[in-house]
Formats: sequence, C-alpha cells, structure tokens
Amino acid sequence: MSRLRNLALSHRVSGDRGTPLYMQLVHVLIHEIERGRLPPGSPLPSSRDLAAELGLNRKTVVTAFEELVAQGWLEAHGRRCTTVATNLPDTRKNVPQPAEPGPRKPVYRFNPPPRRSIAVPAGSRIKLDEGSPDGSLFPPEILARVYRRAALSAARSRRLGYRDPRGSENLRQSIATMLREERGLVLTPDNVCVTRGSQAGISLAAHLLARPGATALAEELTYEPAVAAFRAVGMPVHPVRMDDGGIIADDVERLCRSHAVSALFLTPHHQFPTTISLSPERRLRIIELARQFGFAIIEDDYDHEFRFGSQPLLPMASYAPDSVVYVGSLSKLLLPALRVGYIAAPVPVIEALAHQVSVTDGMGSSLTEDAVALLLEDGEVRRHARKATRIYGQRRDAFAAAVARALGAFADARLPDGGLAMWLNFHDRDALARIERGAPGQGISFALSDSYRLAPDAPHGLRLGFASHPEKAAITAIETLGELARGVTG
Repeated sequence: MSRLRNLALSHRVSGDRGTPLYMQLVHVLIHEIERGRLPPGSPLPSSRDLAAELGLNRKTVVTAFEELVAQGWLEAHGRRCTTVATNLPDTRKNVPQPAEPGPRKPVYRFNPPPRRSIAVPAGSRIKLDEGSPDGSLFPPEILARVYRRAALSAARSRRLGYRDPRGSENLRQSIATMLREERGLVLTPDNVCVTRGSQAGISLAAHLLARPGATALAEELTYEPAVAAFRAVGMPVHPVRMDDGGIIADDVERLCRSHAVSALFLTPHHQFPTTISLSPERRLRIIELARQFGFAIIEDDYDHEFRFGSQPLLPMASYAPDSVVYVGSLSKLLLPALRVGYIAAPVPVIEALAHQVSVTDGMGSSLTEDAVALLLEDGEVRRHARKATRIYGQRRDAFAAAVARALGAFADARLPDGGLAMWLNFHDRDALARIERGAPGQGISFALSDSYRLAPDAPHGLRLGFASHPEKAAITAIETLGELARGVTG
C-alpha cells in the first residue's frame, strides 16, 4: 500500500467531478502505469484496503480493478493479489518523473495558430460583427418541421448511410435552380458541390489550386480567413492595390508577370470589407487576365441576396464559368448555425473537390442539406429573404445615421446598397486607436482594422455589421464608440 499512498491518489478521485468514481480511479492508475510510477509486476493493495484508504465504496474499487484487468493493464492472481501486468513495457527509464503531473504538453511537433487569432474574442456584451444575419428572425418551428420531413424521407428511402461527397442531390438541384433563376449562372447539379459554409469552400478551392511555387492574389483590403486558407496550403498571398473602383487590373497583370499566380480571391459584388462593386469594365479585364495567365478567380458572393437599391451586377461566374470558382453560402441567408455553403464550377473541378471532401470529411450533413433543400423548394427561403431584407434595410438606415452622428468627424462611411455591414475608413488614426483600445472595456467587440489589411500601407478602417442586433442595441454601441473616439470614455 505504501507505493500508492506515496502517489497521493485520494485528492485525485473526487465525487464532484461528474465522472464516475470507478472511471476516475481507472484513469489515475493507467496514468501512473504510463508514467512509470507503477512498474510492471507491481502489487496493488486489496480492494478493501484501497477503498478504505481512498474513502470509496469497495464495489467502486472492485469495478475499477475488473475494468483494468479486462483492458490488460492489471493481472488478477486469484485471492493472492492484483498486480500491474508483467507484459507492459517499463517506462521508468524514459519518462521524467515530476512530483505531481501537471498539464501535459505534446512531445510531437505541430503547427501552432497565429499569435493573433482570426476569430473575434467571445465574452463581449455586444459583437459588431462583419455582416452576420439575425438568426432570431427565422421561425424555429419551420426549421423543426423540415428537419422532421427530411429525416422521415431519408429513412423511408434508405438514405441514412454514407452518401455523395458532393452533397445531397436534392440540395444540389435546388441550388442549381436558384443560381440559374436568380444569378444567371448556366449550370446543372453536376456543377455544384455543397460545403460547410463559404469558408470551407474557399479552403477546399485553395487545396485544389495549390502547387509548388504557386502564389495567390487578393485585394489589399480583404477577407482574412481566405488569406489564412491559402497560407495553410503553402501559398503566399500578394496584395493588389485598390481605388474607388475596386481592384486595379494593371496591378494584377504586373504580379502575374513576376509570380506564378494560381488564384485571385475576389468579392466583386460588394467588396469585402469596403462594399465597393467592381465595374463591368474591370471584371472583363480580370477575366481576360485569368485566361491569359491561367489562374482561377475565386468569386465569393457572400451577400448577394440582401440588396436595398438597384439590381446587382450578375456574378462573374455567369459569363466566365471556365475561369471562375464560384463560392456562396446559405448560412447568411438563413442561419449561420446551419453551415451550408456551395461551390459552382466546371464538372472536372467539382469532381476534384468531391475527392477533397471525401478525404477530409467523408460527406456533409445530409439531413441538414435535405432540410435546406425543402426550405428552398417550399419557398420559405425566398419569403424569409424578403422579410429580412425589409428589417435589415431599416436597421441599415438607423445604423448609418448613428455612425454619421457619432463617428462622422473621424471616418468616412460608405452607405452600402446591399449586404449587412458598413465600411468606415478612418482618416483620424488616433481616434481609431482609442476605439480599438477602449472597446473591450465597454463590452464591445469587433474585428480590428489590421485584420483586413493584407498590405502594410492599406487604409485603416472598420467593417461593422448592422443586421444582427436590434436598432437600439446597435445604436447604443455606436454611440459608445463615438465617446471612445472623442476620448470621453476609456
């Protein structure tokens, strides 16, 4: 008993931890064997003695011993004793023996996350996101109803097993119909691969386009997770300058002549983060360069559905499907929690993407995909989009008025004709610094200005969403940012 007493097990087996006591004891003994503090052949005390020592019921210790014998960690020698299994390796010579185990660090190498995380920190009172919808606007009873229908239908037709990595056939058909009727794309369901949101689509495309020595291009102000996706597959990302008309095509050509460009990431409908729309002239020039230099245009059409003015320009994929990998999402249109996005591309590209899905995820969530297909087929998506757009339009106008009052002296704000966020280009850098420094203390979080800046000399600004909060809460947050900018609060 002395060896176990020296290991101070009593304070490591406790009834207030939620895990069954016998399982806690199992984990503790395995841990001590693995660390070499209970070497092979070591005798253990009787279940009665150990139970008395630890203040446990004897049945608890017996159950733990039986479990460890069954797993091969211990050997039972009848009534004589129980010992650590003799066929286990002796780890005492290889493992350092601290007095008590602390948090274990991995012994292997891995790629750590960047020093600054992409995600906005949690725990704030209000998050002025970069353009998320208000999930509370979608009726949960409708969602519950279509999930039930999808599950019953899948069960009746024996579709609850592994399925097509391209996604639910029903959803791919519905997406193809939507893209043909509303966005002018010429395609069939074979041109569609369902993904877990648009970010997953960007990441899949980056894997597909990566090759030794290849680089990617993006606007000098851009979507940071897309840059991270390219860098994760070993592709450096070069910034392309912008002006009031969007990306500068001459800079794209210059970079193509000096680098092996494989992909250009674009958000031409409402540029992220500035909300600028790329003109038809520049779109055609970019497509011409893509064909000349053989790179793919990854067109992220992240907020096509929400518009408050004139009709949007057709996606580049609608007239250049051979040059564009079109990435979209139903998450913003419906609910971010659904995690449903898609890629539209030529059939050989979709087949290659399906292979990527099969080796990383196997397949998507077919029940969720079938449920979303029902929402599209029933017209619920279109009805929700009309209702939400009216509400978001009112919130946009109230938000813009609050921004003009509170921050107009420090930043130029673009009133977007679509999408769910505003871009504030700060000409007063000191005011921006006061806002970014003081906002967490006021319970307000948002993506920092540096998160958008791919080029070191790119403008400094904030992209603030107006859709995901009621008007009063959002306006109060903007007023607080105005006080921070003026140095009134800090």
